[in-house]
Parts: sequence; C-alpha cells; structure tokens
Amino acid sequence: MELNELRQGINEIDRQIEELFRQRMALCTEVADVKSRSGMPIFQKSREDEIIARIRKEMPEQLKGGAAVLFTTLMDISKMLQYERISGEQPAVNYAELDLSEPADAAVPGISGSYSHIACRRFSEKLRPNFCDSFREVFAQVESGKVRFGVLPIVNSTAGSVGQTYELLKEYDLKICATVKVRIDHCLAAREGVRIEDITEVRSHAQALMQCSGYIAAHGFRTEQALNTSIAAKQASVSSEPIAAICSEECAEEQGLNILERSIADADKNYTRFILISKETLIPRGADIISVSLALPHESSSLYRLLTKFSAAGLNLTMIESRPIANTDFDVVFYLDFEGSLSSPQVRTLMNELDFELSYFKFLGSYREIR
Repeated sequence: MELNELRQGINEIDRQIEELFRQRMALCTEVADVKSRSGMPIFQKSREDEIIARIRKEMPEQLKGGAAVLFTTLMDISKMLQYERISGEQPAVNYAELDLSEPADAAVPGISGSYSHIACRRFSEKLRPNFCDSFREVFAQVESGKVRFGVLPIVNSTAGSVGQTYELLKEYDLKICATVKVRIDHCLAAREGVRIEDITEVRSHAQALMQCSGYIAAHGFRTEQALNTSIAAKQASVSSEPIAAICSEECAEEQGLNILERSIADADKNYTRFILISKETLIPRGADIISVSLALPHESSSLYRLLTKFSAAGLNLTMIESRPIANTDFDVVFYLDFEGSLSSPQVRTLMNELDFELSYFKFLGSYREIR
C-alpha cells in the first residue's frame, strides 16, 4: 500500500476512536449520576486495576505498556468529568480578599536593610517589620497570631529554590497570599580600614554565597554561612577580624560598612522571588497563580498521570519542585505552581480530585505577583 492509502486508513480509524471516545465519556457522566445518588466514591482503585490487568492480558507484548498508558489516561479524563459533574459550583477553597491598604505587622528575617526587608516594603509601605533571627521564627510568629503576615524568599533566579522555606510551608498550615520579585545586587562590604587584600573570610546567607561563588573562588576567600545577609553585615561591622559580608548596598550603609566592590554576583540579572504568608486564606483580586503541595504513590506512571490531569484540564504548570521527606526511604513531596483562578470550574474540579485521591494534598495559596 502507498503512504497516502495507509494514512487514509489511519484517519478512518481515528474517526472511529473519536466517536467511541464521545460515547465513553457520555456513559461516564451517567456513571457519575449513579455514584452521586448512591453515595459511591468516584475513584475506585480496584476497578481501575481490574481494567488495566485485562488490557495488559489481551494485548500483544509490544503494546502492553502503551495500552496501559492509553487506558489510564482515558480513565483519568473520565474521572475529571465525573468530579466536575458532582462538585457543581462548590468552591474548592473558602477565602477572604487580601487587603494591604491598612497598617499590619509582618515578620521579616534579618534586620533593617535586608533583602527581605526590601521585599516587605515592596508588598506594602504600611507593613510594619518585626525582625526575626530565622525563617522558622517568621512562621512561628504568623502561626501564633503575633503578626498577621510573614515575608520570606522562596526562589532565586541563579541559586534556585530556598529549601528551608518549602520545608516550613509543609510543616506549618499557612498560606501564600502574594509574591514580589526583587532585584538582588550583592556587594562586598567590610568595616572601616579593611581592604580587599586583608580579607580572609566572607560571610553571608548560603544562597548569597552560591550566587557569588565565582567571585569568591577567584579571590580565594574562605566562607562562613550566616542566617541571612543582613546579619552577616552586622557581624562584619562588629568583628575585630578582617571579615567581609556579602549583602545589599542599603544594608552595608545601614551597618556603617564600606562597600569594597559592587555587583559581585555571578549573574548580571539576579532576582529573588519573595512570598507573603498569612494564617488566613487571603486572595487578592486578579489572583492568577495557585500553589499546592502533594505526595504521589510509588507506582509506575504516577507522575505522568498527575501531569496528564493538568494537561486535560488545560492548566499551565509554571513550576514543579520536589523535596525529600525526612525519615523516609527517599519519599518526596512535590510543590507545584500553575496558572488559574479558584473560580474556574477546571481548577475546582482538579483540586477536588487531587484532594480526594492523594494521601497528602495541601493548598498553599492563590495569589498574583505585585509589581
């Protein structure tokens, strides 16, 4: 047969598949009605396992894997239709509107002049910073109600994600309600009288040290981690040793340090995204990003099936991050950001499905970037 004839045959089979697909999905919506009336759950793992086992048995060896993928995808699409039919207009999350027009206290890591302090002002000039020694203290103050908001870095364009922030988001039941992107422009600063050739040790936050690793290596500096860049600047200002800090120029000036060299980061365009967290579920108008965390079963194609759900719902994933779970055999938690609104039926259906089917699922917030 010629290629055109073969393609015509494939096109005819595809049309048959299209019609059978429509028929299958129509039957699935009727199944949803039956399940709803009888109080049966939509997700029935034993039924899915039974279908896949039958398909694998009936298919030739070279098609077993592909057929299993095809039918699991069909079943996932079927379930989405059923969840959408049953969930109706029920909101996925109850929330209040974020309002930053009134004065409020915000926990901020570091001291005055830190990048987190700069981000705090970017969120709102009416936020009153309450400086903390650690990221954990920020979360603890927000959870206790001592402050209404907290400000933390979550990802850097050069050094990647801030692992401690992700770990604390899993540990504490707090919500992200806004993000802001801050240009990071590191300088090398030391107290009066200290020259670059005198310096043996440089202190800063681990992320800042990574962002300036090329500069540090070129000068042969020994490094010491500090809780954040502003505390490193404070330490440099009071030390009798010839140490320097990597920090913002604003922080160096506030601590009375001399700026020995500017713009020392390895990348010219270096940005950090900061999050604003709250104990309340607060969502701003125009929120277009949703963050969730979840755990997947140790089963073949579990990550593929998760991604298929987003694709079938027409939702764009903008970030996927995995973090190991302590005291487990390499189990991980996934953190996902995707574009969408909580008012969207597709978002509502997907979140209800994930919440029901997964052993661990957590809504982390819906927000937009403040510019």
